[in-house]
Amino acid sequence: MKKTKMRASRGDRLFVFVNGAVLILLFVLLIYPILFVISASFSAPDMVNAGKVILLPKGFTLDGYRRILQYDEIWLGYANTFFYTFVGTLLNLVFTIPCAYALSRRDLPGRGAIMVVFMFTMYFSGGLIPGYLNIKQLGLLNTRLVLLISGLVSTYNVIVSRTFFASTIPWEMHEAARVDGASDARTFVSIILPLSKPILVVMALYYGVGRWNSYFDAMIYLRDRALYPLQLFLREILIQSQLSKAMLANATDAETALALANQANEANLIKYCVIIVSTVPMLAIYPWLQRFFAKGVMIGSIKG
Repeated sequence: MKKTKMRASRGDRLFVFVNGAVLILLFVLLIYPILFVISASFSAPDMVNAGKVILLPKGFTLDGYRRILQYDEIWLGYANTFFYTFVGTLLNLVFTIPCAYALSRRDLPGRGAIMVVFMFTMYFSGGLIPGYLNIKQLGLLNTRLVLLISGLVSTYNVIVSRTFFASTIPWEMHEAARVDGASDARTFVSIILPLSKPILVVMALYYGVGRWNSYFDAMIYLRDRALYPLQLFLREILIQSQLSKAMLANATDAETALALANQANEANLIKYCVIIVSTVPMLAIYPWLQRFFAKGVMIGSIKG
């Protein structure tokens, strides 16, 4: 029997063309900033400031990366950020996943009221000053612990995880485990968790990226530079660059102007290099987790 090949209609071809064009445009808009930062990190600062760096490096130099190797605080911040991200993400999962699983159980008394309390925190909070006073009274100021317990549970992530457990794990599995004599804890550890790799990876990625990029809590609660995360040092470099440019515009003395120009160039030289160094770990990890990420988000968002 001869197979007939169906021809796409003009409307279908037009849709495919427009869809492809939009996707290519979005890809260019998303990839260009990354390419620019990479090129700027290998370019001379005066070329970047003059706007001559568009796609490829101009005045190729590795001085920025050499400066980073000599900048001890950058590597201190790197080590702190790895610690906060790894340990903090583990704590996030330890508290979020069991909570979401418990709220997905239809035999949990008052789970509706508990969810209302959780949802309330999404719209209303105590505020920055009461939160600071609370942290101070607990004796957590200027400690690593304050960054680890800050944002320990995200209501949005609890909802996504709860939906995953409710829509993916059959209730009959819980009943079968109970008939076999398994406790709720044994059921969760031995049965539920092995079946929940997609949502575990999604939550780890959500929390991990958030902790890696976080700087506000550290800026508010930390004073010891030995505890600073990488993003706080990067913020200082960006501020130094902006201040140097502002002061350079108002400088009247030639010697002062030259010193400020050199300071601004050095800050710009390091700035793009630090951005590259700070984003490489997340860019390297994401492709390995992408397949779990897409599956977990889709399953966790099917039902509300």
